[in-house]
Amino acid sequence: MISLCLLSCDKEDDTDEDNNNNNNNQSSEAMVNFRFKFDPDQARTNNIGQAAGIPEGHAAQSPEFNSISAHYIELAPTAFTQLGEGQVLYTGAETDEGGDTAVDFDEANVVAEDELFFSIPVSQIAAGNYEWLRVSLSYQNYSIDFKALGLDLEGTIASFIAYNTYIRSHRIDQDELTVNDNRLQGYWAFETQYQTISGQAPAGATTVPNPLFNSAPIPSGSCVVTGAFANPLQISGNETEDINVEISLSTNNSFEWVDNNGNDIYEPLDDEAVVDMGIRGMIPSF
Repeated sequence: MISLCLLSCDKEDDTDEDNNNNNNNQSSEAMVNFRFKFDPDQARTNNIGQAAGIPEGHAAQSPEFNSISAHYIELAPTAFTQLGEGQVLYTGAETDEGGDTAVDFDEANVVAEDELFFSIPVSQIAAGNYEWLRVSLSYQNYSIDFKALGLDLEGTIASFIAYNTYIRSHRIDQDELTVNDNRLQGYWAFETQYQTISGQAPAGATTVPNPLFNSAPIPSGSCVVTGAFANPLQISGNETEDINVEISLSTNNSFEWVDNNGNDIYEPLDDEAVVDMGIRGMIPSF
């Protein structure tokens, strides 16, 4: 009797396991996955998506990016789709803890290049053709070269480029700063082996490329970067395999400063003011 009981239990367990495996297989579905790429050779554009050189009296370098985060992802069917009227796939956490509504940095997903940032089932996206991608970038962390006291040095910058961000504390490289307040677009912190400082860039100083500035403008102070797919992203709803979207960001001379002595070397102790830390273009592909 004991033997029969054990045999019966084993059969039931095996059956339950098979059923669970079948359910898992049936519940799996195609996903749309988003990852970032940093490209120093991609075209350098301005706020309206046109090719942009470096102004006379300025210098720039292509930073070595460590990580990035975004607050918003939207697929837009056409060039006339207004902000928010496409398929909004992702909106990050916000908080009123600092007074005005702001991105909650503690809840931000900060990722490195090629690391999965966001994934959504295809079934949650309306079927159709999408020509454009909008991504509201919120945070970037990168390393730059500079010179001080005759020494060639390297430092790390944490740059907050969302419309407004509530920051309790944040780590730049090794150092961590406590803020416990809101910071508008353009707040930055710069860590070197000697010290860590922070500051605020002037309003409107961050480049936010939007080639659709005439047909679909974005609010001032936001960081909604817009880019076109080479071929429309087609969603049928019947996909059986994942769609992997690569968000290629132009870091081509994206760190720009006033070059007082014309030597193309950033020298912060010589009053060489940073004028731009914005991404210089976006090309999505899949």
